[in-house]
Amino acid sequence: MQAKDKGEYSFSTCWNIRKHTVGEDMIQEIAELGFRRVELNYNVTKEMLKTIEPMIERGEIGVSSVHNTFPHDPDPDYGTDSVLLGFEDEVKRQRAIELLVGSAEYAHRYGGEAVVVHPGEVPFPHDISKDLEMLYREEGTDSPKYRSKWEELMERRQALSAGYIEKIIVSLDEVCNRAVAKGLNVRFGIETRSRPQQIPTLAEAKTIITALKGAPVGIWYDTGHAIMMDRLGLYDSVGEMQGLMDDIVGVHIHETLGLSDHWCPYVHSKDMSFYDAYLPMIRRAQVKVYELKSACEPDEIHESHDLLMKKLGVAEQEQ
Repeated sequence: MQAKDKGEYSFSTCWNIRKHTVGEDMIQEIAELGFRRVELNYNVTKEMLKTIEPMIERGEIGVSSVHNTFPHDPDPDYGTDSVLLGFEDEVKRQRAIELLVGSAEYAHRYGGEAVVVHPGEVPFPHDISKDLEMLYREEGTDSPKYRSKWEELMERRQALSAGYIEKIIVSLDEVCNRAVAKGLNVRFGIETRSRPQQIPTLAEAKTIITALKGAPVGIWYDTGHAIMMDRLGLYDSVGEMQGLMDDIVGVHIHETLGLSDHWCPYVHSKDMSFYDAYLPMIRRAQVKVYELKSACEPDEIHESHDLLMKKLGVAEQEQ
């Protein structure tokens, strides 16, 4: 049976990249779900692109966006959980800039509208988010142990974040200048992140975007990550979202169960109203991408999309 056409909605290759070695097979599986567009994520290799690019050229699939660093770079310094655009080391920072411009070149070549960017983080000697997640599950956010660990995080974050944000602003300014000079018609979306030591919070995103006013930079609102950060206590994912409505580039659509993300909205949580709070941002976003984990089955993806469409339809009629 032919899957229902998903229209403007795009679908990230993070769903099935681990089960495929041939790019064409991976894209074909996504197309069979009814998606006309994909987001090529940071694990897509140059080898995979050899069979994906002919599909793009033939018009068999569209590309909405690519996720920096693209294509895949095995160096963890330029991976998804890194200081990246905030490096104090100038050689590393310049390399991060070059790679982001490279990602934008790919997006432009494929007809994509945006590049998803993890701008950076406040580095910790060890990954403090793992400690917090364990305490969240075992003790809860009101427990003395959680509060103590949270204060440790915030003390270091508040002491150091301004310096990293300043570097990120300078780096993004360089990236945008180079991209514009090359005639690249793409926007850069700085993504809400999944660990509390990572940049940006929603307030930090506003600071970065305001500093780069006029540049093709906005927020990439990852709904699942924002829910996680809200639960841990980093920011108010719904209240603060309102102030970024005019700055939205794209969204990652997925729901979080506890602190486990990338689930199908409504279907896996069985909650038919919680995710409604994020519908205004999804509606406003230029690029709308499902970012789901491999555990999500095709039937669940279809059901979730149908529910989302009904919700958005109802919401539009009510306004």
